[in-house]
Amino acid sequence: MSTQENQVLSVGSASAKPGEIVRGYIPAGDLAGGVKVEIPVVVINGAKPGRVFWVNGAIHGDEPEGPRACQLAMERIDPAELSGAVVLVPVVNPLAFSAAERGNPLDTFTYDMNRIYPGKPGGYFSDRVAHAHWQAMKDVADLEISIHSGGAHSFLDKAIFVDESPEAVELAKAMGDGWGCIMSNFNPSGSPMAALRAEGRTGITVELGGRSATSPERFRYVADELAKSILNILYHYKMLDGTAVYPDPCWKGVQEALLAPASGIFLPEEGVDFLTMMKKGARIARIVNVFGDEVGELKAPADGMFFGLRALPNVNTGDWCCFFCKVEGPRD
Repeated sequence: MSTQENQVLSVGSASAKPGEIVRGYIPAGDLAGGVKVEIPVVVINGAKPGRVFWVNGAIHGDEPEGPRACQLAMERIDPAELSGAVVLVPVVNPLAFSAAERGNPLDTFTYDMNRIYPGKPGGYFSDRVAHAHWQAMKDVADLEISIHSGGAHSFLDKAIFVDESPEAVELAKAMGDGWGCIMSNFNPSGSPMAALRAEGRTGITVELGGRSATSPERFRYVADELAKSILNILYHYKMLDGTAVYPDPCWKGVQEALLAPASGIFLPEEGVDFLTMMKKGARIARIVNVFGDEVGELKAPADGMFFGLRALPNVNTGDWCCFFCKVEGPRD
């Protein structure tokens, strides 16, 4: 839904006139103790008409990078200079965020909202919260990004998942410098990206941050990089005046999760680094037992790069250790 001249844009309780920033909430139900569950939302309605860019954070509650990026972006976007509108939802899953857990701990059956989105009005509680968010977004957003990270489990460097439509690849490249690891997700389901795709609109999933980057300096860096990408997207689509930058190099690939072949302590090889091309068979990490004896290793399954590593070195056989991008070639 592109905004029109002099149009008031309303999302939940937030109604912004052209040139205004308004905060509000999307109502999402009540708990047994009488506590109301509300999804926070910020509507930045530009003084000039144009498309609507929607940003989602914290659909996983242990991923605070999205909320902080939304806060920084809100500070940096001047609605008087904006064409169209930006809708920021810093926390899609408020109960999970309040508990600092991946999902709502009160909801066993639909714990991971990013697997059951857009939910359903008569489902479990997380279904209903997701449905409330979807009803607010589905007729408003033209473009959408969902911000993720490694959460409490891992660190993920700059990586993007797209459905390979030209529009999604364009949006991914508009994330800017360093975002050249763009992987295919041909049949997405259960996420905002998938729900928008079914409506003929464009969403992508972006990853940056996690447990290993929560020191003051690193958390500030991650949030700032994400906020800069939000602004870069606005520059690319001519919603704000500014010069967009783009990733170089830019790769097409698919993800493979690498699991621990043995139990022990996970030790990445000295000199290996995120988003750095490596040859098939190159060693990523070794696993040593409690006495320091090597009992297993992880190797690159193809030419490509890893973009995610577990945060805690202690592993059991079959535990997730690494996200690897099997590079298929450069993108145009």
